[in-house]
Amino acid sequence: MKKKILISINPVHVENILNGTKKYEYRKVAAKQDISSIIIYETTPIKMIVAEVEIVDVLMLPCEELWEKTKDQSGISKEFFDKYFHNRKIAYAYKLGNVKVYDNPKTLMDYGIKTAPQSFMYI
Repeated sequence: MKKKILISINPVHVENILNGTKKYEYRKVAAKQDISSIIIYETTPIKMIVAEVEIVDVLMLPCEELWEKTKDQSGISKEFFDKYFHNRKIAYAYKLGNVKVYDNPKTLMDYGIKTAPQSFMYI
């Protein structure tokens, strides 16, 4: 059975995922287990779990190749990308599919979690 991961995401990027301009979620580390979706925890000031998004693919490429392949649907600037992956040879991106926005956002405690993950956590 595929798992889900909970990821903390800045409100600007959450908005871009929800409105469809950001189709890739970039990460320095990818989940090792097979995952089906990302549960989105929107960081300060919202501090709520607001949506779930399907993972269509996981890309693992040298940074420049990943940018070239994903830039048109990245939802971020090249400057932001370069700063995030500074001194990294390999970059990861989750290709996002269908987004399900929660009618009633959830708290971390609804999942039995006390603090938001720095990177991600399996759910």
